[in-house]
Amino acid sequence: MTDAATDATGVTEERPGPRTRLVHGPGVLVVWLYGVMSVGAVSRSVYQIATEYERAPLAYSLSAIAAVVYAFITYTLVRGGEAARRAALVCCAAELVGVLVVGSWTLADPSAFPDATVWSGYGMGYLFIPVLLPVTGILWLRKARR
Repeated sequence: MTDAATDATGVTEERPGPRTRLVHGPGVLVVWLYGVMSVGAVSRSVYQIATEYERAPLAYSLSAIAAVVYAFITYTLVRGGEAARRAALVCCAAELVGVLVVGSWTLADPSAFPDATVWSGYGMGYLFIPVLLPVTGILWLRKARR
């Protein structure tokens, strides 16, 4: 959707119309859950990296990556618009791949992870929300497409 505008020189230019809202209906719950996961993952990773990094650097670094992904998805969902929807969709897909890879890795080689990550055991420590949330987000973002 675009609006036409005429500037002072009489030239008409196309401006983008209002952004598509992504935060409505069930999308409110998706944004709320991503916000909660952002706060939890950021808090956890900052504390662990600051106090115990040498104990499990891989696990704590992966938790920090999860925190950044959650925060970015939350931001794009709140921002709205088609470009933000596409960016959130790509990030949700990347998040799902990350959860599946890290979750499988933590089960296959537990010795590589002396401490859990947000995505360990497919998010078992977070009630499996880390594996369910990107699936829900992908479904919501596909539905929110124009």
